[in-house]
Amino acid sequence: MPNTPSFSPESVARITEPTELPACVMTINANDPSGACGLTADIITIASVGGHPLAVAAGAYIRDTGQCFDHCALDDEIVVEQARAVLEDLPVQVLKLGFVGSPENISAVAELTSDYPDLPVVAYMPNLSWWQDDRIDQYLDAFRELLLPQTTVLVGNHTTLWRWLLPDWERDTPPGPRDIAAAAAQVGVPYILVTGIPLPEQFVENVLATPESVLCSSRVELFDATFTGAGDTLSAALCALLASGCDLSEAFAEALGYLDGCLESGFRPGMGHVVPDRMFWAEPEDDEPPPAAEPEDTPSAHEFGLPPHDTQH
Repeated sequence: MPNTPSFSPESVARITEPTELPACVMTINANDPSGACGLTADIITIASVGGHPLAVAAGAYIRDTGQCFDHCALDDEIVVEQARAVLEDLPVQVLKLGFVGSPENISAVAELTSDYPDLPVVAYMPNLSWWQDDRIDQYLDAFRELLLPQTTVLVGNHTTLWRWLLPDWERDTPPGPRDIAAAAAQVGVPYILVTGIPLPEQFVENVLATPESVLCSSRVELFDATFTGAGDTLSAALCALLASGCDLSEAFAEALGYLDGCLESGFRPGMGHVVPDRMFWAEPEDDEPPPAAEPEDTPSAHEFGLPPHDTQH
């Protein structure tokens, strides 16, 4: 079992205490019809952790739970108009950027985020190996030039970030998290969250770092399964926890604990990979009786309240 901080009942109670309105978290990402990653993962995760998800579709994956076949990006004006309509109406506290689909969308989103310089941005870079090489290069180059300078926390797998940010690495040993953080800092990223750093004996490490120091780390034993959607889940949970008022180190620990529960309760809905159960905490314990049915005239809606937001960009 992974040795990560637990997503405890106490933390759920703190997040869901109905005393304030839910914190608003915007996510700009691609829709995944299989429900494994993308906007579906973000929406369920943000709501599960207690936030109000504001989902902006940047495009659509053509994929199942096992592999991605293609992607169709929406027009950049449509993407930005969705986001601006919400930003002008609701108090968005954290913005998550997932796969926005094209260099044109990256440029448009960068212009949008520049209009909100105090809005913290958490950017997750997924594995794009399913895509054509020339399109990957164009996308990563545009993201590095236009969006990384506006990113507060960059999240990604160790190999993905290494190949992207340190393509000319020639040492015999792989780069450490501080090496990757230093490369990200050159284009303006103050914090990185690197996942899946290999360790001996089927363990990996997840690290929150700056070029100067490792701020937090968590040693995790690998599950005997292949998951789809873990990265979107972790980064969306981090966003919602930051929006709830957690500082970055606390949000790191809580998000990893939440992801641990999601993976431990993961399920295989189709013929592909295992999908994280992002509502694992809502399942009754095996020894608990089912809840009694409520009278038809009793409201059953439950408000997810969060403390005021105080995260600085």
